[in-house]
Amino acid sequence: MKLVVLGLSLSSSWGNGHATTYRALLKAFAARGHDVLFLERDVPWYASQRDLADPAYCRLEFYDSVGDLDRWSREVAAADAVIVGSYVPDGVAVGRWVQARAQGVTAFYDIDTPVTLAKLARGDFEYLSPDLIPGYDLYLSFTGGPTLERLEREHGSPAACALYCSVDEEAYRPADAAVRWDLSYLGTYSADRQPTLERLLVETARARPDKKFVVAGPQYPNGIDWPANVDRIDHLPPSEHAAFYSASRFTLNVTRADMIASGWSPSVRLFEAAACATPIISDLWDGLDTLFTPGREIVLARSADQVADALDRPDAAELGEAARTRVLAAHTAGHRAAELEEHLLAARARTLPRTSAAA
Repeated sequence: MKLVVLGLSLSSSWGNGHATTYRALLKAFAARGHDVLFLERDVPWYASQRDLADPAYCRLEFYDSVGDLDRWSREVAAADAVIVGSYVPDGVAVGRWVQARAQGVTAFYDIDTPVTLAKLARGDFEYLSPDLIPGYDLYLSFTGGPTLERLEREHGSPAACALYCSVDEEAYRPADAAVRWDLSYLGTYSADRQPTLERLLVETARARPDKKFVVAGPQYPNGIDWPANVDRIDHLPPSEHAAFYSASRFTLNVTRADMIASGWSPSVRLFEAAACATPIISDLWDGLDTLFTPGREIVLARSADQVADALDRPDAAELGEAARTRVLAAHTAGHRAAELEEHLLAARARTLPRTSAAA
């Protein structure tokens, strides 16, 4: 299969979770024998922070504008499938360009589904507009559950399928690292996540000066009052994630408000931490218990007191190993690549009369 992907970024993991998602998925997809071309908008904030210049598993090309995409018109037309991702700059124009040229399956890969739907509801068409959704043969969603039916019923998607994030088990595994922190958090600053981070990590740090904490990620405002026992790391490249998790007795998962409201929206950090056998403390949302068993594979917490109690659990190692076993059995990049292949082949079968007529 020849696949073309137009995504936010493959070359830079700075300030976004898209790059690691695409890297794991496309590496595994290529390993199944497929040919992949990734087209990325050349923007200065990623150009200055690139940590993957030349991937071995796909061609990575950069374009300057929607008009510049015409250089790949023939490849898009000849591809078996073309995927446009969420948050692609000028994503509506890019989507129209793809739908006008692609002769194979077209798909929208929404790594931010609840955010996207909230934006559509308030008339914010930053990278997707309502009229484009029925034109994509397939809506691949980071969110499962009832949202999939909503995408088909309310937004006219011909087929909405869950394609959760995943983990590259070769890159994320237990590392030989000394434990430095009792609780870590890895994530770019987000205004709607910050209150939960304050409640579950910062308040716990103030209450437990005997423990060590760390928050890693860019764009945090300078005015945040971090306790003395909270370390800060501005940016942590993916190559250092496994060592970071392995140096943490526990790690914290904090979910954006739109994801909590929709449920069934696992963060890639959940699977990455679990693959490193690092026990996870998480906020609560519908569908989480379908991915990990609470109390045995993950700890759920609503308050600083519950986090503090979890940090004193004597079975941390067992929690981490159980989560790792669960992830390796169902949530690796290999699993997602097989699911993607299945979804694309099913969509091709549904659209075959159309493509045959076009030929």
